[in-house]
Amino acid sequence: MDDAERATRRRVLDALAAGPVRGPELAARLDVSRAAVWKHVEALRDAGFEVTSGDDGYRVESIPEYGAAAIAFGLDADFEVEFHESIGSTNARARELAAEGVSDVAVVAERQTGARGRLGRAWSSPPGGIYVSIVTRPDLPPERVPVYTLAAAVATTRAARELGVDAGIKWPNDVLVGPDERKLAGILTEMEGEADRVSWVVVGIGINANVAREELPETATSLQEAVGEVDRGAFLRRLLSTFDDLRDDPESVLPAWREHALTLGKRVRVETPGGVVEGDAVDVEFPGTLLVETDEGTVSVSAGDCEHLRPLG
Repeated sequence: MDDAERATRRRVLDALAAGPVRGPELAARLDVSRAAVWKHVEALRDAGFEVTSGDDGYRVESIPEYGAAAIAFGLDADFEVEFHESIGSTNARARELAAEGVSDVAVVAERQTGARGRLGRAWSSPPGGIYVSIVTRPDLPPERVPVYTLAAAVATTRAARELGVDAGIKWPNDVLVGPDERKLAGILTEMEGEADRVSWVVVGIGINANVAREELPETATSLQEAVGEVDRGAFLRRLLSTFDDLRDDPESVLPAWREHALTLGKRVRVETPGGVVEGDAVDVEFPGTLLVETDEGTVSVSAGDCEHLRPLG
């Protein structure tokens, strides 16, 4: 499917998501033939959509649980979805697309076989999770890119909390659940650019969604463990929509992050490239710098591995 067909498929999906629509009306709206509309509807049926045709036109009765079209159906954000049943790494594929000049694509996989987290650590990607890497080209200088990591954490946390999951954010890139702070999701942001401008940013998000307890490390949890099996397509649509809103308004990210922050108000130990910083986490500054009150004064930490030691007081 070429770019023009892909764009038409998305517009057909958007029209069907808005309600029943007659074939001739849809053809005129999209400036394509009725045969082309029929072709796209048949392709959606082949992908698992139940699409009926009645007096009021085409109507979607049910959608598949996962896959590119299922995720894009009703997606209120300007992202194309590229779906893989299995891939080495969604971030690696996203980097390939970015190098080709692509933007605003969400690379999604059912399973990853070679995923990596921060500092090259292996990332477990069992089936049932949500693994997505977003390719974007923000008009930002490189030093402001960390706000995208915070935005992704906020988007993930909000989607989880809307399901009733007690999720919060540990600086800089983890979403944790419950008083024992078990890991639900991790975020890896990569970029390429020059001194004064960004060429591209890839934000990779891995979420333990419908993953059984025995598939998880002891320090992790899943949406399924917290609230039962979830609709991954609906969860990802909500996440992408929220992330889209936040990237359009970077100044709104920090207040939203503080609202869900677990790190603020904690005694922390942060391993940074320049050494260990230990003290009280008191705030975060744009674009994502953690302020730690130490015996020697306030230290600004822009990158590092953060460990929560205990609540203040």
